[in-house]
This record gives sequence, C-alpha cells and structure tokens, in this order.
Amino acid sequence: MFSKRFLIPVALSLMTVTSVVYAESRIGFVNSQRVMNEAPQAAKAKKRIEKDFEKRDADLQKIAKQLKEMQEALEKGGVAMAEPDRRVKEREFGELNRDFQRKQREFREDLSQRQNEETAAIFDRVNKIIKQIADAEKYDIIFQEAVYASPRIDITDKVIKALVEAPAK
Repeated sequence: MFSKRFLIPVALSLMTVTSVVYAESRIGFVNSQRVMNEAPQAAKAKKRIEKDFEKRDADLQKIAKQLKEMQEALEKGGVAMAEPDRRVKEREFGELNRDFQRKQREFREDLSQRQNEETAAIFDRVNKIIKQIADAEKYDIIFQEAVYASPRIDITDKVIKALVEAPAK
C-alpha cells in the first residue's frame, strides 16, 4: 500500500522533469541529398572532374570506334582473307580489345576514386557548416537522415545558403 502511494507521485515527477528537458532541447534536420544537389561546390567539383577526365574519355571512345571498325572488317572480309592474314587481324583485334578493357577499367576506377574524394571534401565542408550553425543557434542535435522531419526543424536552406556564401576552398 505504501509503495503505490509513493511510486505514483515519483513517476509523475519524473515524467514532468523529462518533458521539461525535451522542451528545452533544440533539434534540427538537414537533407544531405538536397545539399549535395544544390551546393555550388558540388557543381564545381563535377566540372573539374569532367575536365580532368575528358582526354582519357575521348581516347577510350577513339579506341572503341577503332575496335568496331576492326570487327566489321573481320566480319565482312574475314571469309575472303587468307588464313594467316585473318589470324593476324584477329590477334590484333584481341590485343586491342584487352588493352581497351584494361584502360576502361582503370578509367572507371580512377573516376570513382576522384568522385569519392571530391564528395568527401564537400561533406567535410558541409559538416563544418552544420556545426557552425549548431553552435551559433544553440542546437542540441542535428540529424542528417530521417524518415520524416517537420519543416519547422529543417535547416537545409540555412546550410545551402552558408555554402553559397562560403569562400571556395
């Protein structure tokens, strides 16, 4: 009997204290995907990557065209060619094809690595800006991913604005 009379007021007191703590907390949310889509740094990084990989891409397209022409020549004239000539052409085609596959794989790996490096640098910058906003506006926690976030706590526009105003690095 004594325990019920004692526990009910204690439980009610704890619930009141907990709701006061939650009421004082400041929560924010940032849509990372939208930040990456709208950040000027991301567009600049994409252009830099395209420029840096433009020549290699053109070289690969040139080799692909050459392979296609060799294959068509082998299909059309392969039957009429002498056996040793046909084998030489097939060997040349195979070597060029292997070289093309290797260069294409290296290109994809280098491109992927570069994109990851640029993305990581942008995310570092975004996280620093989020921290600055959190410190300046006294946020207790800021989420970057959520199933649902109220527009009231969404600070994505503030982050994008800070990125636009931030000096290029």
